[in-house]
Amino acid sequence: MDHSRVPVLEALREFRRRGDVVFGPPGHKQGRGVDPRVADVVGMDVFRSDVLSLNGLDDRRQSQGVLSQAQDLMADAVGADRAFFSTCGSSLSVKTAMLAVAGPGEKLLLSRNAHKSVIAAVVVNGVEPIWVHPKFDAERHLAHPPEPDDVRRRLREHPDAKGMLLITPTDWGTCADIAGVARVCHEFDVPLIVDEAWGAHLPFHPGLPAWGMDAEADLVVTSVHKMGGAIEQSSVFHLQYDRVSPEALKQREDLLGTTSASSLVYATLDGWRRQMVEQGHELLDAALRRAERIRRAAAELPGLAPMGQEVVDAGLAAAFDPLKIVIDVRGLGISGMQAAEWLRAARHVDVGGSDTCRISASVTHADDDETEKVLLDALHALADEADDLERRPPVRLPAPPALELEQAMLPREAFFAPVEHVPAERAAGRIAAELISPYPPGVPVVAPGEVITDEVLDYLRSGVEHGVLIPDAADPSVRTLRVVART
Repeated sequence: MDHSRVPVLEALREFRRRGDVVFGPPGHKQGRGVDPRVADVVGMDVFRSDVLSLNGLDDRRQSQGVLSQAQDLMADAVGADRAFFSTCGSSLSVKTAMLAVAGPGEKLLLSRNAHKSVIAAVVVNGVEPIWVHPKFDAERHLAHPPEPDDVRRRLREHPDAKGMLLITPTDWGTCADIAGVARVCHEFDVPLIVDEAWGAHLPFHPGLPAWGMDAEADLVVTSVHKMGGAIEQSSVFHLQYDRVSPEALKQREDLLGTTSASSLVYATLDGWRRQMVEQGHELLDAALRRAERIRRAAAELPGLAPMGQEVVDAGLAAAFDPLKIVIDVRGLGISGMQAAEWLRAARHVDVGGSDTCRISASVTHADDDETEKVLLDALHALADEADDLERRPPVRLPAPPALELEQAMLPREAFFAPVEHVPAERAAGRIAAELISPYPPGVPVVAPGEVITDEVLDYLRSGVEHGVLIPDAADPSVRTLRVVART
């Protein structure tokens, strides 16, 4: 296919060249009605390019030809049979993918280290989750993706399961053996969905971990805004084989997605695909070299321990994304959250993630010598000044098995059940009716339907005292918890 073509961008350019006067949404009329104080911050071109797809970029006679051409080019670029764009982010795309494979009351295997959007999908879709627990790394207090044998065991226990959802790479860059999990799923004749939100860049360089389509996954969801060059909420479904119906996927997307799709998202997805096909190897090659320099330099700083190939060599993960710079800061006597806060306040450096143990910084093709220097200078300063940071109460991290909570009710049933709020001191043994997800990265420690334990309560409450944010809990202070009412 001709990857110099960018159908959405070309249609947008032609729309602007024609100077059409629109008497429909959006109400700002391509910026004519925008408050100049807004345009001064975000730029007038944002509004000039905000166009409805129908009767704007495309028309009824073409029947969305512009978008379908762009999606065909994306599929060809990454080796998928089909691709569909989504403008609601992968949080919605993963819900769609799950609903395309398993309906209400049906079983679906799910990695328990999933983002809260996956748990939310279980509540919305009414799927019965069959949890596949991740491989816990006690030394790093980190969850790596489950292994093929874990999936095989759960499929044997639940032969009526409709498929498997695997999360890889994780927020911390460790990757699953996708090909191995795919082989297991296909032995049982069920599809493998991969939530590859952090992996949109993987198809475009051989030095990166395996890409889901190349590893024989059936359906892969990517968030191009995370490691690619499209704007926020840019997501793509990639589909191959015949285990997931493209018709069902499209219908589920229509059910959940917006009817006012953003031309800005479509256009930036289209342009990023062209950039990666034409320049991706070169750009990612430079990014990989840059990431390795940063990792080596960080390893020489006292108190900092970057994660790398050792997690693969130890058999904890099948691969790791070298563009994720994950640095354990416990050697400085502080938490990752403290490090992230200090870097932002003192050095105006915003890291991509942090938790009790570490920080992470994503290196992409957009980084250059200047941003590399800014990050390394900030890490130097952190190492030099960490002793002066106020010591906060420690987070009492539970042993990994304590995070595998008993599922006493289906998440949907618990979420919609009659509830009551109880003091944390009396919550142990009760069934949660809410998500409790420390941020970042937003992986629920407690999901609806799980039995709350003293160990988890101690972890959460000590985390809040330290400064952990839990924005989705009914009471973010975790002084009270939302639980299923006793009848």
